[in-house]
Amino acid sequence: MGKCESCIVKEFNSLKALTRDELMRVSACKTGKTFNKGRVIFEEGDTINGVYCVKDGVCKLTKLSENGKDQVVKLIVKGGLLGKRSLVTNESSSLTATALTEMEMCFIPKAEILADLQKNPNFTLDVLQKMTEDLKESEHSIVNMAQKPVKKRMAEALLYIHDGFGTDEDGYLTIVLSREDYASIVGTATESAIRILSQFKKEGLISTSGKRIKIEDANALKWVE
Repeated sequence: MGKCESCIVKEFNSLKALTRDELMRVSACKTGKTFNKGRVIFEEGDTINGVYCVKDGVCKLTKLSENGKDQVVKLIVKGGLLGKRSLVTNESSSLTATALTEMEMCFIPKAEILADLQKNPNFTLDVLQKMTEDLKESEHSIVNMAQKPVKKRMAEALLYIHDGFGTDEDGYLTIVLSREDYASIVGTATESAIRILSQFKKEGLISTSGKRIKIEDANALKWVE
């Protein structure tokens, strides 16, 4: 397990605002954790008491909606911090985090670092700014859900995953999601998501191999209405 002060991942998140001494203190009290694909990292209602820094892998953050379905709120990748709210509030988690790939993370306990972190206004400000961005993103996502047709939302989800996470050597999206996950991301029933993906396939916009999806015509996907 490497040292925080020399870890490249810190450049992607609020830890970059810490001094070298603060990073060394964080490094001394963190623990390395590995989560297999499909493993739940924490659940809605759990008390987290610290932050997870993602060294490698991808996880999804979901919220249980009133109809009992999981709604994917966000995907978190290398460099992301999970549990930021636990640093500024004692509330339990409002989301569930599940590993979509094998994940390597460092857990930094709140009790060990909070006093130090509160003395660093740059860190506190950065955490609050990131939380504000998350809030803006989720508001934007809710507006999207309400205003755009499901087909357009599905096309945008595929392009977002393609642009944000890339493809493997065969050209398939690196992030392999279930049809239920796609339904959850775009806010529709699983049957509807399957139907739309089949339609995209028929029209030559995508091709599939099991759960894997390859974008064949990104330009046409951008123009889906």
